[in-house]
Amino acid sequence: MRAPELVGRRWLNTGGESCSIKDFRGRVLLLDFWSFCCINCLHVLDELRPLEEEFADELVTVGVHSPKFEHEADPDALAAAVERYAVRHPVLDDPQLSSWQNYAVKAWPTLVVVDPEGYIVHVAAGEGHAEALRAVIGDVVAEHDAKGTLQRGEGPYVPPETPTTTLRFPGKVIGLEGGTVLVSDSAQHSLVEFAADGETVVRRIGSGERGSTDGPAADDSSADDSSAGGPFTEGRAEVARFSEPAGLALLPESVASEVGYDVVVADTVNHLLRGVSLADGRVTTVAGTGQQWRSGPAQPGEESLPALQAPLTSPWDVCWWEPAGGLVVAMAGNHTLGLFDPVAGEVRRFAGTTVEGLRDGETTEAFFAQPSGLADGGRRLWLVDSETSALRWIEACPHGAEHGFEVHTAVGTGLFDFGHADGPADQALLQHPLGVEVLPDGTVAVCDTYNGAIRRYDPGTGEVSTLATDVAEPSGATVLDGELVVVASTAHRLERPVPPGVTAQLIRGAAQQVTRPATEIAPGEVELAVVFTPPPGQKLDERYGPSTRLEVSASPEGMLLEGAGTGTELTRRLVVAEGRESGAAADGVLHVVAQAASCDDDAEVEHPACRLTRQDWGVPIRATAAGADRLPLVMGGMDHPES
Repeated sequence: MRAPELVGRRWLNTGGESCSIKDFRGRVLLLDFWSFCCINCLHVLDELRPLEEEFADELVTVGVHSPKFEHEADPDALAAAVERYAVRHPVLDDPQLSSWQNYAVKAWPTLVVVDPEGYIVHVAAGEGHAEALRAVIGDVVAEHDAKGTLQRGEGPYVPPETPTTTLRFPGKVIGLEGGTVLVSDSAQHSLVEFAADGETVVRRIGSGERGSTDGPAADDSSADDSSAGGPFTEGRAEVARFSEPAGLALLPESVASEVGYDVVVADTVNHLLRGVSLADGRVTTVAGTGQQWRSGPAQPGEESLPALQAPLTSPWDVCWWEPAGGLVVAMAGNHTLGLFDPVAGEVRRFAGTTVEGLRDGETTEAFFAQPSGLADGGRRLWLVDSETSALRWIEACPHGAEHGFEVHTAVGTGLFDFGHADGPADQALLQHPLGVEVLPDGTVAVCDTYNGAIRRYDPGTGEVSTLATDVAEPSGATVLDGELVVVASTAHRLERPVPPGVTAQLIRGAAQQVTRPATEIAPGEVELAVVFTPPPGQKLDERYGPSTRLEVSASPEGMLLEGAGTGTELTRRLVVAEGRESGAAADGVLHVVAQAASCDDDAEVEHPACRLTRQDWGVPIRATAAGADRLPLVMGGMDHPES
């Protein structure tokens, strides 16, 4: 059939000129229907680069951008994405999906080959079609060369001007010892270390050229000036190179000293993990083959592979999480989480089945959809699942990590539900979040990327609120000196968008918890007593059953050997494990939730007024031989030593 007309709002990468389907007569036309949110579409962009170079005289590629999310229909956002992902061919902006429907497209990505006479000769959906396309295009070129209907020459692509900025579409940020910050400068294929102000460059790690070379941070040779050139210090082959680096993770000091590098980088387009030594900036490949994962072990927990023999797929973020015993990798490319053990030098599947979706439960059964941001929350690993616009977390199963881990969802309902709504988590909406960070008060900040906002989720109340708006595609964040530092990706800079008063309030809450001294109790048997005395003129209400409730748990769970669970008595026998080494700040936290119902104590009143008293405690505990064998917590009334 003849190729329908290409209809859209405007053309990009053509020098402002519009194109018609007839303008491509005589050339082989490859239409790439894509969406810049879609990791598979980004894979296709990389797959097409060698084909575009190989058939430069015969082939014209046109990207037809058909958006999924509302933000992707913004013309400025599309222009930024075209630059960010180094799209080197004309792009038709199709916000109403007009051309999408004309070509009966059903999925992102879809590839359509049109011959020089304007007929559709091949259609393919998904990724991994490079070799098939090479054969099809080769046959079409040969056929129409013989017929005399092939015209060679340059296509309509006109490269746009690219401004020079210190950062270009940065991805993620972490704080380093000494107060500096490290940023992945994704579109300039390097890392940048800034002073605490987030503006003064300390050093750049990487040449600034796309590649996967291991080596020193930059060319530090002073003897050969001919090697200098380009925007930074590229030009020598041995200088380290990245390809669109994203996530960054600082290893624990004990691990770093053993493996010889301090920071792990998710080198996204290279499908690699790279290690960086902060002492000299040297970069080493530590995991991945450089080839994209296509198939392999499908279930978490299966046999590990040597790290340098394990194919990865678009690692987008990395996070050291102690409960898992290693570095968790957000494998956006196949909707899973990997686990990298730097000391053993091994990689295995940690969670997910490769099915794109949103399903909670054990890690062996959970579905993810482009996990793109990770944050260590202690006993919880927080993550944002961008394609389901979801905030989720992973924690050990109720019986402990030896029994596996479970996935839970705080915000998000599915692949096609998104928006910007605050309120209860089950009603709140996000739009393609890419970053997450745990705030000092225990709440969670979400880089709500396509809403241009910083959102806050409170695990205690289950409420979602908005901390800041008008942030240009926030994609990562870290807490530095009590302030939330955010990567404003399409503004090409770091920002501190949360108002100082809000930040101070969050930090004050955290400071009370952090500076609170641990309560010393004796290891072994301890009596927990929640003290509650009804207010004057009231009594406990027993008309409908027990009037009190007590729930006890601990972090870590192993701190409490006995006594966890829920009951109706306000006293509980606990058995506490031996404490840690001398000098430890605390062994853990005892979580206690108590409530009591009391009513007016007046026989003359037919319908007495009743009230529910509830209190939550998070008590830092240190087990020591000199500690007490009784822990009173006052919910109402007073505790007397003799009681």
